[in-house]
Amino acid sequence: MDLIQALDTPLQKVAIVDPTAYKDILTAASRKAALQGQASGLSASKMNAKQFDMLMALMQEYARNVPGELAEGREDQIKKAGKNVFFAWSGGVNKGDPHYYRVQTSAFLIEFDDTQDKANHIHSVWRDFSGDFGGDLLKEHYQSSHSSK
Repeated sequence: MDLIQALDTPLQKVAIVDPTAYKDILTAASRKAALQGQASGLSASKMNAKQFDMLMALMQEYARNVPGELAEGREDQIKKAGKNVFFAWSGGVNKGDPHYYRVQTSAFLIEFDDTQDKANHIHSVWRDFSGDFGGDLLKEHYQSSHSSK
């Protein structure tokens, strides 16, 4: 909530991709960790230093929610992304409003949803495009080892 409120009105208009909060995480339980199409929302390159620092702190919070080696890998992804990060928001911008946000880079996607139970029940996820925990290893095996030639 702090980051969306830290943006001035023109930047908020870019970041807010829908005035109505999405009902849940968009990538759902799919084993394909990606949204269709290009990243949307506000590019981090348009943020001032304070806003970008808030975005970095948000990403670091997610990176540090896993054990050591995994956290280090996530922190490396954040560093590599630099300002090639998009921040998208849907829903209200005031405390207690149902809302959703997404942080997207070419390597990972963070989603946060607080819309259920009158905005008192969150869902949150970090999706790694190349090594997601939800990767379908069996499907990959069949495609690489059992394809018809």
